[in-house]
Amino acid sequence: MTSTTKTLEAIKFDRKEIKLEILDQLLLPYSTTYIPIKSIEDGFQAIKLMQVRGAPAIAIVGAFAVVVDTYIYLQAATSNRPIGELIKSIDYLITSRPTAVNLANALNDMKTLIVETECENVNEKVYRALLHYATALYDDDLANNIKIGYHGYKYISDTLKQQNFKGPFSIITICNTGSLATSGHGTALGIIRSTYQSLSKENSNEEFYLQHVYPCETRPYNQGAKLTTYELDYEQIPFTLICDNMVSSLINSLNSKQVKDQSAPIKFIIVGADRIVKNGDTANKIGTFQLSTIAKYFNSKFTKEEQKIKFIVAAPKTTIDLQTQHGDDIVIEERPSNELTTLTGPVLKQSGDVGEKLTVGIATPGISVWNPAFDVTPHELIDSIVTEDEQVYTKDANGEFHLTK
Repeated sequence: MTSTTKTLEAIKFDRKEIKLEILDQLLLPYSTTYIPIKSIEDGFQAIKLMQVRGAPAIAIVGAFAVVVDTYIYLQAATSNRPIGELIKSIDYLITSRPTAVNLANALNDMKTLIVETECENVNEKVYRALLHYATALYDDDLANNIKIGYHGYKYISDTLKQQNFKGPFSIITICNTGSLATSGHGTALGIIRSTYQSLSKENSNEEFYLQHVYPCETRPYNQGAKLTTYELDYEQIPFTLICDNMVSSLINSLNSKQVKDQSAPIKFIIVGADRIVKNGDTANKIGTFQLSTIAKYFNSKFTKEEQKIKFIVAAPKTTIDLQTQHGDDIVIEERPSNELTTLTGPVLKQSGDVGEKLTVGIATPGISVWNPAFDVTPHELIDSIVTEDEQVYTKDANGEFHLTK
């Protein structure tokens, strides 16, 4: 299905017909196109090609792909499919995105369920166990995202009260962490959405209000420019797009003058997470680490408490990996060179119509390229981790997080 109608529904799963479609996020914001996922291989390719992205959404699509694959097999089965063969396919699917722990967690849970059925071959009992797990994963993610949004809003409000801050404030975010990256509402962008609902100038009952949001474009794939702006525009939340390398200048400028008629200072940098390890080190989209470093620099210069910037990580608890002790042990996926040396997008005609998609070069051909998809922010630079739990994780007197599952 292709149209220009806007939507924030990234995953469509028909629970009666057992059909899965995902929004092809490589075509946003110019085209709304859903592609069918009919097998584990389809799921692998959609995740690997980043047609679906965002750690929670990847896990959900991976789980539903296993369900659909199993269902279609049972409908057409002419011979037995050994359980070991299905488990091998699930292990293959896990390799589509090694950094995001949500995918591995969900698929490993499904493998455990398969083994617990004590069946030698794939059958209706196995299928029903997988279907129940995947639908619960989707439903729980949506419910947890709404909780993350509310807890993040409360943390922001309480922080501003403690700092005795008054007036308008702004937020910076990176990548896309909204409805398009989850089952709905979002994590970091979900906090922004919930905060704006309660603390916009029109709705706030406090002495402060959220005036503006600054999404980073998020190189090299520009999920911030393509997707976060799409969501903010959809929700009518005031925002201004910035390049990844403008953050320091933006923070500095907003403390002394206007930027595009805006003067509300940056008070929070809110990011998502693909993996949070035991000590709180967090893997997220490349560029996140530098945001935390920038926040630390300005906080060391600010003399007043109400000027301080809080660096917040937002993620469901499925993102927490207590088996990995330190961020140095996180496997960082490296993307293809062409994602950094080329740009792909549709031709925008003077008439306003969208033409064919083209790829253009923006760098010298054949050069060496380093293109990690993620970086790791040390826990020392993180102020808080917001999950679906009511209690926001903050560090103790020794600067350590105490995370639980």
